[in-house]
Amino acid sequence: MNIEELRDYCLSIKGSVECVPFDENTLVYKVMDKMFAYFSLNPKDGDFWVSLKCDPEKSIELRERYQGIRYAYHAGKTVLSWNAVYLESDVPNSLLKELIVHSRDEVIRNLSRKKQSEYDQIP
Repeated sequence: MNIEELRDYCLSIKGSVECVPFDENTLVYKVMDKMFAYFSLNPKDGDFWVSLKCDPEKSIELRERYQGIRYAYHAGKTVLSWNAVYLESDVPNSLLKELIVHSRDEVIRNLSRKKQSEYDQIP
């Protein structure tokens, strides 16, 4: 998956909104005003990656299985719940798409029941 396909897939998530709250080079994707994905358009090391929210236990398993999935040191203190997934790596596109959906699901799961219901009503 290239960076344009990644952007398109993130935008295809129900209720997804793209914004640039940090700087003009970092695209952030939110549902219900909560971030589920972000990536840099100009990564310092030249390797494109996307940071995705993930269940902490699943994060550990994924990091052990794939070299292209690492802890998202950019996320700060909640390292266990965010992964950096490198686009040109051993991570299949199908898994990357699953992880994007999983990230959205993790965000929705942590919302109040009222907010979850509001999300369910989005066409």
